[in-house]
Amino acid sequence: MSINKIVPALFCITLLCACSSAKQDEWFVTHNGNMPSQERIDKIQKGSSQQEVVQILGAPSAVVSLDKNTWIYMSSDIKRVAFFAPEEIKRDVLKITFNDNGKVTQINRLTQEDGKDVAPSEEKTEVKGQNPGFFRKYFGGVGQYNPFAGQQNPGL
Repeated sequence: MSINKIVPALFCITLLCACSSAKQDEWFVTHNGNMPSQERIDKIQKGSSQQEVVQILGAPSAVVSLDKNTWIYMSSDIKRVAFFAPEEIKRDVLKITFNDNGKVTQINRLTQEDGKDVAPSEEKTEVKGQNPGFFRKYFGGVGQYNPFAGQQNPGL
């Protein structure tokens, strides 16, 4: 068999093998977070303590900063292909709420369908003291430049 027949045949075989992979979409998917299994989540009951939750589920992904009694466990699958915008394929969130005594009062399971799109605000908040006046802006550094500050000059 000649080389003229082998090269195109190998090219076609390689092309067909690359296109026929059923798991090709999985190559570009990254998994973020660590969602506990459903069996472990089912072991958590209302009235369980925070220590029991940590023993069964592990440390939470996040603790709500404004409410230390709300723990979040979350995971997501994101598809990233070359220069295209990343696409979230799957999101799973477990929210556990505790009372002031550290006992579970509520367990909520949320998915991507429960999420809402939030439009960022175009408004700006002015920060006081960050807008210098005309003289400070243009003449504030006059007399503060010392070109020889870092040099050792024993002749002076």
